[in-house]
Order: sequence, then C-alpha cells, then structure tokens
Amino acid sequence: MDEKGDFVRLHFSLFPWVISSIIVVKRVDFRILLGGKMSRHMHTSQHTEIIFYKPEHKAALESFYLPEDQKQFTGMPKEMLHIALEDKHRFPVVIVSNDKPVGFFILYDGEERFDYSDHSNSLVFRAFSINHADQGNGHAKAALLQLKEFTQQHFPEAEEIVLAVNLNNLPARQAYLKAGFRDDGRTKMGRNGLQHILVLPIEKKRSCL
Repeated sequence: MDEKGDFVRLHFSLFPWVISSIIVVKRVDFRILLGGKMSRHMHTSQHTEIIFYKPEHKAALESFYLPEDQKQFTGMPKEMLHIALEDKHRFPVVIVSNDKPVGFFILYDGEERFDYSDHSNSLVFRAFSINHADQGNGHAKAALLQLKEFTQQHFPEAEEIVLAVNLNNLPARQAYLKAGFRDDGRTKMGRNGLQHILVLPIEKKRSCL
C-alpha cells in the first residue's frame, strides 16, 4: 500500500511540470508560425516596384476590382489604360509585386497639368488604384515612396508631381502626405466635389562627374 501510495504521489507531483512543458512548446511553435507569416508579409512589401506598362499586364489590369466607395474617387485601370494608350501625354505605370500587377497609375504631362500647377515642368499623378484583393499589403505605400526616384530616372526635367485628392477621401490624403506630398492649401473642383491639390517636389539628380 505504501509503495503504491508513493507512486501515485510522484505521478501527480510531475503532472503540473508536464502540462507546463507542453504549454511552453506550444508557445514557441506559435511564435515560429507567426514569424513565418510576418516574413512573408515583409517579403511582399519589399518586392513591390513600379514599372512602365507592358502588354502582358493588360489582362491582369482589366480584371481589377474596386468597391463602389473607392471607384468614386478614381478611374478603373481598364478604362484609364485605354485612354492612355491613345494619348502620348499619358504614361501608364503598373505597380507589381513579384511580377504580379497589383496597382496602377498614370503620369501626365499634357496641357491639363496647368489646372493643377503653374509649373511648366510638372507631372500630374492620376488614376491611382490598388486592386481590392491586394490591398492591405503595403503596396500603395511602397509605390508612393518610389515615385520620386522613378520620376527622376524617367522624367529628368520634372520638378514636381501634382495630384488632386477628393476632400472626402481622407485615407488617400493621409497616405500622400506621409509619402512626402505637400498641401499648400490650394483646391479645385472635381467631378465629385472639392479636391485638395498636393505637390511632391522633385530634386534634380546631381551628376557624379
């Protein structure tokens, strides 16, 4: 009886330690799993880039979807691309992540730019969108942060980029300001109401010679 009693007492004295060990192992595994997800998220953001439109992007761009509350503030890539390909002043640009199109915008250097700026060496940034299925992955932020360098490389005469953002599109306005755009207090009327005009100054690259 005493031996049996000692065994029972020993068994239950070890039991809390076993449970504690199991909990610790599960916590470690969860952190490893979470770290993997975080790594994949960072990988997506780090490989976002902006490039000029290529014909192989067309099918993906035409399949983009935006909910109605976003469509009111921008043009769909399918429509904007068709217009851009027939206008030498509109330069369609695609946001890609690991070679997959996830977003779109146009840089414009035609006469309409003077509706936004008095500067002759300005570009208008318009029709910016991220496909709904790809939103929330940092693609918009990454693209906006690359915009200045992209412009310096491909439009060396440009000295500023301007855009108009609807007064009610507060998330977009905040994103532009965080990316370096400046609000000088100018506004214009758009098809859906008053718009803020924001400006991104572009410094000319200095020669290494």
